[in-house]
Amino acid sequence: MKKKLSILAIMVFIVTSIFSGCGQSQKTDTSWDDIKSKGKFVVGLDDSFPPMGFRDSKGQIVGFDIDMAKAAAKKMGVNVVFKPVEWDGIILSLNNKDIDVIWNGLTITEDRKKQISFSKVYLQNKQIIVVRNNSNIKTKKDLSGKTVGLQLGSSSETALKSDTATSKSLKEVRKYSNNTEALLDLNQGRIDAVVVDEVVGRYYLQKKPGLYKILDDNFGKEDYGVGIRKSDAAFKDKLNEALDSMKKDGTADKISQKWFSKDIIAK
Repeated sequence: MKKKLSILAIMVFIVTSIFSGCGQSQKTDTSWDDIKSKGKFVVGLDDSFPPMGFRDSKGQIVGFDIDMAKAAAKKMGVNVVFKPVEWDGIILSLNNKDIDVIWNGLTITEDRKKQISFSKVYLQNKQIIVVRNNSNIKTKKDLSGKTVGLQLGSSSETALKSDTATSKSLKEVRKYSNNTEALLDLNQGRIDAVVVDEVVGRYYLQKKPGLYKILDDNFGKEDYGVGIRKSDAAFKDKLNEALDSMKKDGTADKISQKWFSKDIIAK
């Protein structure tokens, strides 16, 4: 009798566990409903990352990604709020729900895909090498024994590390909280080169003609996407719909022309 009761108890436990597991796996994703309820989504960004997101002379946050986020929010029927966050901890801020997305020239990498999800690719970029205009550095090989600057926690850091031959040949890699500081140090001669996103580098060269030049060598191409929590699939789907619409109706092209004088939107 005891043996039969034990078997019955085991069977009840198994069945209960199965139904409990099914209930958990079918948990409803309310991420888009939550955004609609709030009436807004919060964009986390580095506000010293021109031309993607930065402060203008009046202290307002402006930039290419800012305009893209505003246009997407309009299509989605909600507002958007921009929240400056320390870049090195921005993924933690996203997963802690301090922000809803990272929309700030965020490169899609395999390591980041383990931590967060991404929208569809909206922009393609590459990691370039910027030197002073009078520099004798012409190729990556010329960086041997030199000091190179880059932004801490950026894809520039990842790209440089992946080029083992170049990274091992350097005297030092100096890491900065933002690209502005790195380029200022380059201009002052405190470092020899800066590895930076092409969109950022070209923007600075346009603003400071005659100070810098870009080498033909680079550290590879990359894709930009909007960073989203893995749990927020419904929100991601709506955001992708907005991005597709912006590409189709020319909205994204107009924003690209405004900031880069050409259409660099990924189709």
